[in-house]
Amino acid sequence: MIPTPVRAEIISRIQRAESEHSVRVLLAVESGSRAWGFESPNSDYDARFIYAHQPDWYLSVNLEDMRDVIEYPIVDDIDLNGWDVRKALRLFARSNPAFVEWIQSPIVYLERGSFAARVRHLLPSVYSCVRGVHHYRSMAKTNYRGYLRADLVPLKKYFYVLRPLLSVRWLEKYGNPAPIEFERLLHLVGDQHALLDDINRLLERKRAAPEMGLQPPVRSIHAFIEQELERLENVQIHASSPSVVGSLNEVFRTVLRE
Repeated sequence: MIPTPVRAEIISRIQRAESEHSVRVLLAVESGSRAWGFESPNSDYDARFIYAHQPDWYLSVNLEDMRDVIEYPIVDDIDLNGWDVRKALRLFARSNPAFVEWIQSPIVYLERGSFAARVRHLLPSVYSCVRGVHHYRSMAKTNYRGYLRADLVPLKKYFYVLRPLLSVRWLEKYGNPAPIEFERLLHLVGDQHALLDDINRLLERKRAAPEMGLQPPVRSIHAFIEQELERLENVQIHASSPSVVGSLNEVFRTVLRE
């Protein structure tokens, strides 16, 4: 949950961004560990938003040269930045992992017009499971190699390997975008009781402790990660890639009309 004063401050900053940049925010959400459900007490607030300019802004000869992001420095643990709607939709067409997670965030600060509802409706037909597998496999491998191959490991990094590995399992089993909430993925190892118990204990510790520090590996979790990474070296998922440009153009035009 986002504390009421923090939520109010984030919404206030979003409104200031609208005024400063002459834009209208269509969707603002929390991303990162708080949206995933394994934040620590001292985790930053990663607020992300999609915005639109007035229609004439897009009728420019030099449109490709114009800035399509709004970024602010982190102040009081609030990290706030956003993407222009055209940029967001172009990335959506390529199953951009960040955008796909933003539109699925369970923590919504602001939602205006039909944009969010339209892209959520399109998500199953736009999303590429093949790209999703490649993304999550790469994320898991990078975090494992970077943090978990030592005698003492940062325990919080287990979640940055477990979540993508379980997301791949979701894609393999259901063939649609994985939810971003970590706990919604845990049933995928529900038959591995010792592993699940260790994950839940670690999850409780992470939510309670500002810093978990370096400790010996958790055997059951470590073994699962290594087995999954080895398995995924040869996994293949086949999926079609239908053209979605027409649907995304319609979303863009609708946003400008609104």
